Amino acid sequence: MCFIAHKPMFFYPVLPAVQRVNNPGRGGYGRGRGILPRPGPYPGRGFGYGAKFSNYRDERFVSELKLSKSEETLSRKCIAFQEPCELAFYSRDAIGDVSFDDSSLRLFRRFISQDIGYDLNEGFDTFVEKKDLGSEGFGDMLACIRDKKVPLQNIHFVTYRNNLNKILATAYIRNEPWEMGVHKRNGTVYLDVHKLPERQQSDLDRRRCYWGYCFEALATEDPNRENGEGIHDVNANVEYCSVIKTKLGAHRIMMGAEMDCCDTTDDGRRFYVELKTSRELERHTEERYEREKLLKFWIQSFLAGVPYIVIGFRNDNGQLVRTERLRTKDITQRVKMKNYWQGGVCLAFADEVLCWLYGTVKENEDYILQFAHPFNRLELLQAQSCPDAITRHVEQL
Repeated sequence: MCFIAHKPMFFYPVLPAVQRVNNPGRGGYGRGRGILPRPGPYPGRGFGYGAKFSNYRDERFVSELKLSKSEETLSRKCIAFQEPCELAFYSRDAIGDVSFDDSSLRLFRRFISQDIGYDLNEGFDTFVEKKDLGSEGFGDMLACIRDKKVPLQNIHFVTYRNNLNKILATAYIRNEPWEMGVHKRNGTVYLDVHKLPERQQSDLDRRRCYWGYCFEALATEDPNRENGEGIHDVNANVEYCSVIKTKLGAHRIMMGAEMDCCDTTDDGRRFYVELKTSRELERHTEERYEREKLLKFWIQSFLAGVPYIVIGFRNDNGQLVRTERLRTKDITQRVKMKNYWQGGVCLAFADEVLCWLYGTVKENEDYILQFAHPFNRLELLQAQSCPDAITRHVEQL
């Protein structure tokens, strides 16, 4: 049997030998990038892959400050902070009326430690919660400045202390979003408090909030409360605010700060006392308390020159279990030994923010400064309007 070779009906081209190139594509065989993407999630817009994979940017965007400097770098800076000086004060009563005096200032009750075991739930049923005044609260502070004829020439920032608390704390706490209004008029930048939306409070949330107000009432003198009488009719809208001038780095600041109460020295000099509540510490909660809560306590008191903080520790049922008095200046030494945080780093960080902010915003323009996910930069966004309280204030100067 013999086989006869047949010629193929179709021509088959012969491919050239594969040659390596200097920059091989996926697989390293010199085939280039191909038409398929690399395996893995699709780098869609706004899904946390960063600006490298996204062309999206808020159309209101003006500028950003990337939080790229390390704690070590900031710790090398020495930022001067001027001792706070009180220039004015005002009070708000139970129905919301404001007077430019100290009628709502309470006196610290020195024998608070005698009330260990007190039930901070007492009076909850008659508690009047704090109303959100929005920018009108800022307007009351500005009205006080005008009433006392406090000059604003050469003042770089006018703000509530709350805004500065947020900025300084962001040096270490990078997971809490916030924002504030920024409005430059006559060379002065007004920082307006913005309250972000919150989840609806549960009954337990409201009780825990009340425990703080109840402790404030318990730790202050009340001529209308007889000895041994319980706490009742707590109204969170009653407040006393101090207007303070200070200087952080090169920037002069006028700041409003709510004060809990005051005490006096032996020679009659008045000083303020900050009142706080906290859950009783356990071995596994002490570090977080010192890293986060003590940081916030220190910032709030340091900025306003408050020398003492009295903390009421309570259990999960709202009973007062002990009290502790801290000197504000001792807190930084307490945490420095454990290398948790440094007050100087907070000041250096705030100086960076204020320098960038003041140098970026333009006269008669309005902005929003925000710190949001992914928490690696501050963003300055264009705003559409200025609060009426600030506009009226500027017109009346």
